[in-house]
Formats: sequence, C-alpha cells, structure tokens
Amino acid sequence: MSLKPIMCVALLSAIWAPAYAYRPFDGSDAGTAEPGVFELEFGSSYLHRDKEKSLSAPAVTGNFGFAGDTELVLEGRLERQFGDFSDTRRTSFSDTAFSVKHVFRRGSLQDGSGPSIAAECGVLLPTIYGQSGTGATCNGIVSGRGDAGAVHLNAALTRTREHTTSRFLGVILEGPEAWLVRPVMEIFTERDATEPRTNSILLGAIWKHSEDLSFDFGVRRGHSGGRADGENITELRVGLDWSFHLAGK
Repeated sequence: MSLKPIMCVALLSAIWAPAYAYRPFDGSDAGTAEPGVFELEFGSSYLHRDKEKSLSAPAVTGNFGFAGDTELVLEGRLERQFGDFSDTRRTSFSDTAFSVKHVFRRGSLQDGSGPSIAAECGVLLPTIYGQSGTGATCNGIVSGRGDAGAVHLNAALTRTREHTTSRFLGVILEGPEAWLVRPVMEIFTERDATEPRTNSILLGAIWKHSEDLSFDFGVRRGHSGGRADGENITELRVGLDWSFHLAGK
C-alpha cells in the first residue's frame, strides 16, 4: 500500500487541527524530525474531571522535518463530551494548531554533548463547534539524554483563544533509550489568568516496537483549585508514533 494516501489522510486530519506535544505527554522534547521525514502521532484519551467526562479519538499530530533542525507541526483532536451539555455541542474538533519547532543548540538529543535547546511557537486556530477565536503560544525546551535516561524541561506562555494568558511549566523523565519498554513520568503545572492552577502528574510507558514505530500509554492524575473546593482529574492516554520518509525510502 502506498504511503501517500496515508500521509494525505493524516495531514487533512491535522490541518483542521496546544502547539507542543510528545506522546503521551503535555510537554515536548528538544528534538525535531529528520529532513524529509513525516512523523504521525495518533492517540486517544478518556478524561474524567469532576462531573464532566470526555473522549478524544482521534488526536492527531503531524510533524514534518526540514533541514536546519526545523519541523512544521499540525495538530488537532476530535472530542466527545458526556453529561448535561444541552447548551453546547457534544462533539467538536479542538486543540487545532499550527507551529514551528527549531533546535537552537544541538546537544545530546542530536548525538552531541550537553543540553539540547529548542523552541516551538505557533498559532492556535479556530476550532470546529468549539472555541472560535485564535491565539498564540511559544514553548522553550531544554533536553538532556544519557545512559540512565532523558529529561526534558518545558516552559510555555500562551495567549488563549479567549485572549487570556496561560502559563505552563513541566518536566518529563524517561527511562533508558536502550530498553524495549521504558517507564516515563511527567510533572507539570498550568494556569490560565482567569482560572485556578492545575497540577498534574503522569505515569506511563513507551514501547519501541522498531526504529520507526512506538506505542505509548499513560495515566494522568491532577487537581485544579483549592483542596476543599477543587476538582480532581483522571485521564487515560494511549497512542502511537510512526515515522517514514515521504519519498518512501
């Protein structure tokens, strides 16, 4: 089967498509796809937040690598809400975004030494049957990798579609790259200027099936607001990451 139809489906799904992601995390790493390589991130998640429940399937991210340690990113996800949503549509296509990631310092993620430093900045696009406004986001990333594993630090600032300011800080820890299945963890905090702070921790694993295909699983627990009147958050995530040369190499 030709790869071109698959690529077109992925791109069409994404272009209707936050501007930084690395499965199964909310943050990202300071790496980019190799020139001419298309990376497809495909996943689904189930979110339970207080009395609200939602299912995201599919969530699609397409990354295309260019020379000079740069990649273009398109993303979005189909979301279905459960519960009493009489005034809103239950199904929407949300988190639609277009961004550019660039590595400013080549380091251990590029088979060099020292930290890898990158930034991913982009535009939040209007959603379908969801938020109609536009926004902008920029994420600074510092990564390091060694025999014992990898660490990725993220600090993002976002102008939301509602024209408020949102901040994100997170750290990702990964087990050794040589392991077939490596444990992963992410701790992050985020806050919109008009909403309470949300603190989260994600535990999961990444199974590297081959050089071009990996599968992931994660469970996120979080809390938003105060201890007495806040909301508890539970989210299950599962997905895959598949990469290939557009020329079919």
